[in-house]
Amino acid sequence: MKILIKAVALATLVAAPIVSFAQQSQPVTRAQVRAELAELEKAGFVPNDPDHYPENIQHAEAVVAAQNHAASNVSLTANK
Repeated sequence: MKILIKAVALATLVAAPIVSFAQQSQPVTRAQVRAELAELEKAGFVPNDPDHYPENIQHAEAVVAAQNHAASNVSLTANK
């Protein structure tokens, strides 16, 4: 029984930091949503095109993610 209590206590200690990191400190603002939409539209997303909806936004998100990844790599190499 003592082993079970220790296992539960250990699992709780391990899981607590994971849960705290998963939460955002504040909700997303309208300005943040508008900025993200503008960034997606710049990457090729057309909000009023229901015929190509899933593919259209997935492609735009991939483009934005690639741009953000490239920008982070540039900033990392500039700091060296």
